[in-house]
Amino acid sequence: MVCQYLVGGLLASVLGLVLMYKKIHNSFSSKNVQKENCLMSFDKGITHDSEIGESADIIIVGAGVAGSALAYTLGKDGRRVKVIERDLTEPDRIVGELLQPGGYLKLMELGLEDCVNEIDAQRVFGYALFKDGKSTKLSYPLQHFESDVAGRSFHNGRFIQRMREKASTLPNVKLEQGTVTSLIAENGTVKGVQYKTKNGQELIAKAPLTVVCDGCFSNLRRSLCNPKVDIPSCFVALVLENCKLPYANHGHVILADPSPILFYPISSTEVRCLVDVPGQKVPSISNGEMSHFLKTVVAPQIPPEVYNAFISAIDNGNIRTMPNRSMPAAPYPTPGALLMGDAFNMRHPLTGGGMTVALSDIVVLRDLLRPLHDLNDASALCNYLESFYTLRKPTASTINTLAGALYKVFSGSSDPARREMRQACFDYLSLGGGFSNGPIALLSGMNPRPVNLILHFFAVAIYGVGRLLLPFPSFKRLLLGARLISGASSIIFPILKAEGVRQVFFPVTIPAYYRVPPVNL
Repeated sequence: MVCQYLVGGLLASVLGLVLMYKKIHNSFSSKNVQKENCLMSFDKGITHDSEIGESADIIIVGAGVAGSALAYTLGKDGRRVKVIERDLTEPDRIVGELLQPGGYLKLMELGLEDCVNEIDAQRVFGYALFKDGKSTKLSYPLQHFESDVAGRSFHNGRFIQRMREKASTLPNVKLEQGTVTSLIAENGTVKGVQYKTKNGQELIAKAPLTVVCDGCFSNLRRSLCNPKVDIPSCFVALVLENCKLPYANHGHVILADPSPILFYPISSTEVRCLVDVPGQKVPSISNGEMSHFLKTVVAPQIPPEVYNAFISAIDNGNIRTMPNRSMPAAPYPTPGALLMGDAFNMRHPLTGGGMTVALSDIVVLRDLLRPLHDLNDASALCNYLESFYTLRKPTASTINTLAGALYKVFSGSSDPARREMRQACFDYLSLGGGFSNGPIALLSGMNPRPVNLILHFFAVAIYGVGRLLLPFPSFKRLLLGARLISGASSIIFPILKAEGVRQVFFPVTIPAYYRVPPVNL
């Protein structure tokens, strides 16, 4: 009998191992197929009408914030840069309108700070937080910086056009309007791109390095990363005309139900309002459901100073919506290619950290490429540039994690523990001093350290527990406090896991960390 059990157990184990191997093999194969399907070989798939265009040192796909800033930065370092952008007319977007002070410092480091001039950009000195009729002002800790350092808010399209114009002033940078249809690969190495000009001509552009930064709707990212895009909510956008906010030159965050509402100036006469709606479905604009929702659910929760302008904006009918996407960076190191910007990594736009992450990434890449005179050894270059993915992690992941965590904390909930966490966060920040300066330094990108993020996040949770237990604890309150700590952990730890705990907190343990200048290729 025992022998029968042993034999049966052995057969079951072997069968289990075979099935597990098959599953892993199929999964690996499907990823490779997915990756290869997005790459076009030189040997097949190229149309006979395609012509080889002018070569460059670096091809950049996309001329948004990341692409334009990267083109200028690399061009200034003497690289021949070709930028291919689907549409070179001024973009009209409802996000990418608030540049945090940390992002402005990176803009200065890249020599692009004058791009916020002559676009009616507004200086931003912090945030005002509103909850249940109470408010608190949270100022950026700018006292140790030059007087010009502050946040900036503006029309996104004006800012992008200024950066495109500045990049175009360099003789070795060429911007061309066209739609990139595929990456061109040879033996697994990206050699360039195939694209269609605005006149419909099929062309091929070749370069030792292709940087893909074609935005959140990227059709090329699947060949270079494993995209896991989450859409937790949508923004409903309005523009309020000739409206004065309660706190001048500050962003305003209303901790409303079901989720936050944002106000910030985008010109001297306009205020952007973004209403967050959880999920992927929003009320219909065409049949009036949206107007009804904004007037009956949202309007009663906003500050009285902006109420009339808010109602007028609804009546004017220029209501727009946009899904909010988040996507951890999960790249495939690919010889000859690199991902950047929203094509590579996204976070909830609640904290306005996207441009700061992109500009910080550009500084990292610039410093890595500077000592390299020859980019033609694709394999060596790929190994070397793996350090980019590691070196960017502490800054990028701090901003990403904070955005995801704050969105969950700031959103309404039927869970009493989550409601206590939201109240604790408001009260903690209202204490001022180091209690507000630390979190605001994180949010602004001025001090994006992952350890500080963890310390402040759990300090808020512990503060919330303390509120529950004073002056006299009870079993019910003790239980609620335990749920609060558990809820805080369930918010932040999954985000950190997706970002990569080792890369965020212990980057020096990653071999690629040491592949930094000087390197001779």
